[in-house]
Amino acid sequence: MSEELTSTERAESSEQQNEIFLRRKKLEDLKAAGRDPFTIVKYDRDSLAAQIKADFASYENKEVSVAGRIMSRRIMGKASFATIADNSGTIQSYISINDLGEEAYSAFKKMDIGDIVGIKGFVFLTRTGEISVHAHSLTLLAKSLLPLPEKFHGLKDVDTRYRQRYLDLIVNPEVKETFVKRSRILSEIRAYLDGKGFLEVDTPILTPFEIGATARPFKTHHNTLDMDMYLRIETELYLKRLIVGGFDKVYEVGRIFRNEGMDTKHNPEFTSIELYQAYTDYKGMMDLVEELYLMLAEKICGGRVITYQGTQIDMGHWERMTMAESVKRFAGVDYYDWKSDEDARAAAKEKHVEVAPDATKGTVLAELFDAFVEENLIQPTIIYDYPVENSPLAKKKPSDPAFTERFEYFINATEYGNAFSELNDPVDQKERFERQVAEKKKQEPDTAAQVDYDYVTALEYGLAPTGGLGFGIDRLVMLLTDSASIRDVLLFPTMKSIT
Repeated sequence: MSEELTSTERAESSEQQNEIFLRRKKLEDLKAAGRDPFTIVKYDRDSLAAQIKADFASYENKEVSVAGRIMSRRIMGKASFATIADNSGTIQSYISINDLGEEAYSAFKKMDIGDIVGIKGFVFLTRTGEISVHAHSLTLLAKSLLPLPEKFHGLKDVDTRYRQRYLDLIVNPEVKETFVKRSRILSEIRAYLDGKGFLEVDTPILTPFEIGATARPFKTHHNTLDMDMYLRIETELYLKRLIVGGFDKVYEVGRIFRNEGMDTKHNPEFTSIELYQAYTDYKGMMDLVEELYLMLAEKICGGRVITYQGTQIDMGHWERMTMAESVKRFAGVDYYDWKSDEDARAAAKEKHVEVAPDATKGTVLAELFDAFVEENLIQPTIIYDYPVENSPLAKKKPSDPAFTERFEYFINATEYGNAFSELNDPVDQKERFERQVAEKKKQEPDTAAQVDYDYVTALEYGLAPTGGLGFGIDRLVMLLTDSASIRDVLLFPTMKSIT
């Protein structure tokens, strides 16, 4: 069986090489005849395939100029049909020797699938009822020197699809729709936030030092300044500086870079939106999330109930639980029964969850959440009141300083965003930063992590009570386009080099 497959592959490779040779020979012949298509700098197109099909009554018998890539042909002696694809879709063209003349028709017959052409003619309906363009002029605009993969059993290999996205878009039209929706999602989010009075801003991608967060950054070097710099792992601290400076509502759609693992939900560079609003808290952010996600479901998917990988998700119904409540429900462990850190560690051991020998009650609660809760959060759920141990930028709850006013929200057992009542006490913030950096240096002795003391200085000038929210665009696009992998919603995902 393997020998047959190898033989088939060799035959296909030989066929491809032969076709590549013939295509290049055709280009040489065109150049020799003074008809080099690559010298054409412009083509006046006035209609798109989808426009013509959507409004045939207005277009019937009307002269149009269309352009696109030849996707199929049927040559039948003195008359032929060709289907071209443009940005909007596909349309058929009727091409005959009587309309083009012998020389132009002969030139058409030498064209290949994948060539880009311009066609002028009138719109009509064929006997079989297909809307078409009756060509009286056809111009080769660009020669395709490589055969499209669909001729050789299609472009199915996912690795090739991600590496050569341009081919994926050509032969798999549904892929283009995913990225059209991605653009629409971003537009709708911007319109929503702008309508709420938020101001879109830009903050630095290159930062002067590695902050003390848990994410690992990418490092580079600035030659003129002769200093190491780091690609940002978040936009938070710069945006909150702007709240200090007097802006009440700001947001940024930003590229984020994290030098960490890759899987179906993680790419080293991704797009996030972070927003900050003065004079509100994390409950204000909860309301915003619920309203925003419902709006997106209705506008992008046509209703509040969407389907993701076979599961129906009701974006119009959200549940809110504290982390302690969720652990009690799904793990059967009550945080408030623990009298000490030792009790908490004993509870973790009983549940077969490994924790550090010096783990605190808050740390154990978070570990139990990861082990038992997240996988059960299928419908939209807000989990709030996180332990202070893993929330260095969130404000402590006045009623229980062991917790912070922080929430994350989950859909289909996946975390989609993170929000706080922002910590604005500079003394508390400085202490938390220093503990965070010390802990990181203990775990990674060679780390260059530092405390952002300038941010602490900004807080010393006064940060109003502020609510903040951050969420990843890529996961959201996955959800709203029913895409299984983050690579399906990134035009050019990060791939290992094959050279």
